[in-house]
Amino acid sequence: MDAIEKRVLERIKPSDEEKIRLENTASYLMKRAKELAIENDISGAELQLVGSAARGTWISGTHDLDIFISFEPSLPRKKLEEYGLLIGRQMAKEAESWEEGYAEHPYTKLKYSGFDVDIVPCYRVESAENIISAVDRTPFHNLFIKEHIGGLENDVLLLKQFMKAGGVYGSELKTGGFSGYLTELLVIHYGSFEDVLQAAASWKPGETIEMVKPKHGFEDSMVVIDPTDPNRNVAAALTTDRFTQFISLSRDYLKSPVENFFQKTEPIPMSDDEIINSFERRNTGFVSICFKTPDIVEDILYPQLFKMQKSVELLLEQHDFRVIKTNVWADEKSVLIAELENINLSNVRKHFGPPVWVQDHSEKFKEKHVNNSNTFSFYIEDGKYVAELPRRFSNAKDLLESELHNCALGKHIKKSIQEGYVILSGKEILQIEEEGYRSQLREFL
Repeated sequence: MDAIEKRVLERIKPSDEEKIRLENTASYLMKRAKELAIENDISGAELQLVGSAARGTWISGTHDLDIFISFEPSLPRKKLEEYGLLIGRQMAKEAESWEEGYAEHPYTKLKYSGFDVDIVPCYRVESAENIISAVDRTPFHNLFIKEHIGGLENDVLLLKQFMKAGGVYGSELKTGGFSGYLTELLVIHYGSFEDVLQAAASWKPGETIEMVKPKHGFEDSMVVIDPTDPNRNVAAALTTDRFTQFISLSRDYLKSPVENFFQKTEPIPMSDDEIINSFERRNTGFVSICFKTPDIVEDILYPQLFKMQKSVELLLEQHDFRVIKTNVWADEKSVLIAELENINLSNVRKHFGPPVWVQDHSEKFKEKHVNNSNTFSFYIEDGKYVAELPRRFSNAKDLLESELHNCALGKHIKKSIQEGYVILSGKEILQIEEEGYRSQLREFL
């Protein structure tokens, strides 16, 4: 393990030149932000670099700078947003590109000299328990890690790279994995990269780490009490799947350590022939819904995609289509794909009525279905009346084309689908040619 981890560190640890470039860029941007605050007569603004760049836990090639502009708590929220955007927009004049993001309030995202820069306004509160805006916690996280991380930076780098390669890193809603802050806390708590993995190998749902005494209980896959705010679970965004994937990865690496655990290989896009061969070998049914991706940030888009995914699964199952699995993918287009045991069902379905001895209800059921031209057959099975009736939908594509508008889609996705969508089944899915989707399809299959 030592030899493997040494080679990995040589690859992922920033060089001295890279560190100097980051420090110089951050220093200039903070100086420029301060100058703009003064030029625009914005008083009380203080600048701070936060995140992994500030605490030496960033991986080589990851050029993210989070610059926070803090203001006194007495400043009205509208003024906080106004000042933050004013400074951000003026800094954007020097950037290659920029856009406004939105968390709890707006902030500015810049592409500057090869760096992804977030200019975020926040309140300068006394403690993380007294936050006014959710981002007010971040400076306290920054301070805690800087005070406790000494000597463990390499272990954090290894754990981050291990999680990235395994697909479990990132707390954004699209991923539902481990945040950078959570990763750092795990290393501080357990003492090293390998000790985190040793502990994770025996984790169970509800695993709890109390670096401070919590003020109330939590019901999440994992609970890590925020040492700066006992009211918060740092692992709240971690899904059960990502939690258990990390357990599995940890066990596998400890059992057979190889460098591949630190190398994420992007799947190659599937060719038409590969897709067809896979479909034929699986002998299942495939149906996809394809539409234009709404122009919204990922943390708004993906909850709506997941909501749609669950609703479509439910619709299919309510009509007796047995779902093997589904997935969603988004770029310029969004695609929901479902694999079913069968794309077509029989034209007949069994409809069970009440037991014969429940006279009133069973007689009404019998009157409704006997001598009905739509009833294929009527009989008793296990003491209950059974009517064999025609299915309304015997093809999954027909079902979705008719009933998709009744699914829970989310505001933005519903609007996009109203503007146009296409439903594809079987080999029709070959019409989706985007490389990103075809790479995702390889993982899905």
